[in-house]
Amino acid sequence: MSDLNIKQKRFADYYIETGNATASYLRAGYEAKGNAAEVNASRLLRNAKVMEYFKERNEQLDVQFIADITETKRFWTEIMRDENADMKDRLRASEFIAKTNGAFVEKKELQGAFNGKITFGFVDPAIADA
Repeated sequence: MSDLNIKQKRFADYYIETGNATASYLRAGYEAKGNAAEVNASRLLRNAKVMEYFKERNEQLDVQFIADITETKRFWTEIMRDENADMKDRLRASEFIAKTNGAFVEKKELQGAFNGKITFGFVDPAIADA
């Protein structure tokens, strides 16, 4: 990680947590009078080492907290194979797995002449079967 002193690291961590630069500056242990906390916190936010630390911590947080597709597929697989789960949940999980693997690619072939006009029509299946 970037070479930050203790206060800079605390400031950065508090800022990531709260998004409030002035409060993070004071909470990190810095002392300031008047609007010095705002000014110095703003200066710290532009510090190259602090910015690098933000980048590194955000990458770590992404890995820790955001599921990637592999983790998501494992989760769906666990549900699909869980014999105690509701059948609708198991089927839905298998559908998600199949979709992410490209199993539901629909191909449609159109034949005929094109007159430059496209018309869409929707048919209610309940009425069409009657």
